[in-house]
Amino acid sequence: MEKSPENAGPAAPLKLFGSWASSYTHRVQLALRLKGLEFEYAEEDLGSKSGELLRHNPVYKKVPVLVHGGRALPESVIILQYLDDAWPETRPLLPADAFDRALARFWCHFADDKLGPAVGAVFASTGEDQEAAVRQVHENLALIEAELRDGAFKGRRFFGGDEVGLLDVVLGCGSYWLAVFEEVTGVRLVDADAFPLFHAWLRDFEALEEVRETIPAVDRLLEYARGVRHMLLGLAGAGAAAATPAEAPAAAAPAPAPAADIAVDI
Repeated sequence: MEKSPENAGPAAPLKLFGSWASSYTHRVQLALRLKGLEFEYAEEDLGSKSGELLRHNPVYKKVPVLVHGGRALPESVIILQYLDDAWPETRPLLPADAFDRALARFWCHFADDKLGPAVGAVFASTGEDQEAAVRQVHENLALIEAELRDGAFKGRRFFGGDEVGLLDVVLGCGSYWLAVFEEVTGVRLVDADAFPLFHAWLRDFEALEEVRETIPAVDRLLEYARGVRHMLLGLAGAGAAAATPAEAPAAAAPAPAPAADIAVDI
C-alpha cells in the first residue's frame, strides 16, 4: 500500500475508491456522511481495475480503498475505525467504553465471518444446498435477535444506542440485500414474526436520510442481483460438469468481474 512521506492531517483531502453495488463501499460512504466529511469518489470497474486502485491496494486488489492526503487504507471496517481515530470531534461510530467497543468489533467480525457468507451461499445455490444455507442464515439471525432481546443490545433502537454506530453501519450496509435476494431467489430470509427486533432495527436503519442517500435504488440492485445469480449458477453448473465432486464457487464482485470480487454479501 502506497504511503506518502507527508503527514495526512484532518484537513487533507479524502478520496474513496469503490463500486456502486459493493456493500463494503457503502459502509465507508455512509460513515463519511454520518461524520459530515467531504470526499471525492472514484467508481471502479471491477472487471478492469484501475492502475491507481491496484497501486493503493496491491495486497487484496479490492474496493473500498480510502486515500487520505496521499496515504491509502483498504478494508471497510479498518477504514471506519480510522475515521473515528482521525476525526474524534465528529459523530463517533464506536462507544466510549472499552468493553462496548470490543463487543461492537466482535459482532462486526461475526457479520463478515458468519452471517455474510451464509447469505451469499443462499444466493449462489439451489435445492438442498440452498436449504442448508437458509438454515444457517436463520441460525445466525437468531443469535443477533437474542442479543437484541436479552443481551448486550437489549432495549436499544440501534446497536450503537440512540444513534447508529459501527455495528449498525456494518450490518446495515448489506442487510438491504436480504430483501433483494428474497425477490430474486423466492426464499424468505427475514421473517418479521421470527425476528421482530432485527426486523424493526432494519426498518429504522433504512429510514435514515444518510442511508437513503447511500444505498442504490432497489430496481437497480434487483437487475444487478439477477445477473450475478445467473452467472454464479452458471459457474456452478459448469463446475459440476467439469469435475466430480463439483466445487461450488466462492462468493464473488460485479459481473462480469472475476468471481472472487462479487459484492453481494451482507
